[in-house]
Amino acid sequence: VRAQEPNCARNYTVVAGDTCDGISAKENVSTFQLATVNADKIDAACDNLAIGEPLCLGITGQDCQVTHVVESGDSCDSIAQGAGTTVAILLANNPNVNSECTNIGIGEVLCTANEII
Repeated sequence: VRAQEPNCARNYTVVAGDTCDGISAKENVSTFQLATVNADKIDAACDNLAIGEPLCLGITGQDCQVTHVVESGDSCDSIAQGAGTTVAILLANNPNVNSECTNIGIGEVLCTANEII
């Protein structure tokens, strides 16, 4: 099954029990990227996933596949350091994260590429 996005780099079909964070962790795609690429299908709360629905995981040329699942105690500094990148690049690749990094949540999946995607 192909997602409707014409420049889709990777596709995924929703299965029973899926959540946005779960799909993101399993498929190495940031939660933000998944939501942005599928904004026409996934609502802000990500509570409208339909079994069998095709999703696009990333756009060709803009597909971050290097990720980190946020754990208790994580900070942007520790995530960036662990990934071998900088906080500036981490924030650029995750525009949903504020500059103080106070709005990341456990289970959220962040892009940790060492260059801006």
